[in-house]
Amino acid sequence: MPVFTPDRATGLARVARFVPHAGRQYEATRNDDLGPQNRSNVSVLSPYIRHRLVTETEVLKTVLAKHSFSAAEKFVQEMFWRTYFKGHLETRPFLWSRYCTARNQQISALETKGGIRKAYRNAVEANTGIDCFDAWVTELIETGYLHNHTRMWFASIWIFTLHLPWELGADFMYRHLLDGDPASNTLSWRWVGGLHTKGKTYLARPDNIKSCTHGRFSPTGLAREAPALDEPSMPSAKPCPPAASSAPQTRFGLLLTEEDLNPESLGLDSANVAALAGASLADGRSPLEISPLVADFTNAALCDGLVRASKTFEIPAIELASLSFVTVRDWAKSNDITTIVTAYAPVGPVADALEPITAKLAAIGVKLIQLRRAFDTSAWPYGTRGFFAMKEKIPILLEKFIERESAQSEFF
Repeated sequence: MPVFTPDRATGLARVARFVPHAGRQYEATRNDDLGPQNRSNVSVLSPYIRHRLVTETEVLKTVLAKHSFSAAEKFVQEMFWRTYFKGHLETRPFLWSRYCTARNQQISALETKGGIRKAYRNAVEANTGIDCFDAWVTELIETGYLHNHTRMWFASIWIFTLHLPWELGADFMYRHLLDGDPASNTLSWRWVGGLHTKGKTYLARPDNIKSCTHGRFSPTGLAREAPALDEPSMPSAKPCPPAASSAPQTRFGLLLTEEDLNPESLGLDSANVAALAGASLADGRSPLEISPLVADFTNAALCDGLVRASKTFEIPAIELASLSFVTVRDWAKSNDITTIVTAYAPVGPVADALEPITAKLAAIGVKLIQLRRAFDTSAWPYGTRGFFAMKEKIPILLEKFIERESAQSEFF
């Protein structure tokens, strides 16, 4: 069973351990869920990439130094699915706000609708009688992880066999996944339900589950059809919002959040970093209780980022009690800071928290600047449609960001 120690050193060690297997071997076995005791066929890097304890470009560069693009193409594509989902949600932020509104409504409905409340409890308490599903619920709660293919089966059974609202399933998974990501989680559930690619659904089939779990499960009673969910029409996609590509050449405070814990690669001039702080928002994932595993992993990962940043910039670091206007304002005031720099927060709880904080800080003369990595700025616009548009651009993006030996930073 994988142990997820929340620090960059463990993430890098995991990259090194996986790289030899990232080529044809990964392509041949990546869809197999061998069980929580054996994750040798997949990277199990997602919790580290999610918080950028290691970055996508670091992983891709290391893999492509060992394998040709053709040999490692499937793994590279899996990495870019994460980037694609980020870009898609960044250009359609209303999908996140719509999900949050519907999730809150469905949570409230649990108090008044006994039938759905009972079905929901059976699902989240591993009491459905579906052997594989109940085992996956237990694994998710106990480890904070599920195989990627299993996540698709899980969502399909939740929606089409158990007939539960997809938003409640997405919320349950988001609250328990160490790699829980607003874009990947929300849009993957929408894809399974036929909302992301209109009318295209994913049906969990017993034979596929039996085959890909090597006979560990042979479920019965699963839905035989997966009729697409429906929803009101959506607004059109809009361009990615503007963001800074470099830090100001003046004195500033550096604020770390769980969205990006790789401050060493932000291209910052140490001489300008006058103060250092970090704030976690793990409990911002849901109105319901967050898994203690998620809270502990997120908080410890933040601490690891602060320790490394403190060494890099040679200044002390503090962890703020919360990501709120008052705590950030007081930190800035105590350090005589009028400019704060933080890594860009994509659509999700951290971005939701930073928006009002930024406005309130501006009103008292403190500027909060979000730096977006050049890789994201270049790749996200290709996420406006289906994945194929992103897939076509992968070679160009790799040439630009992975094969430039002279590049010392992900920022221009």
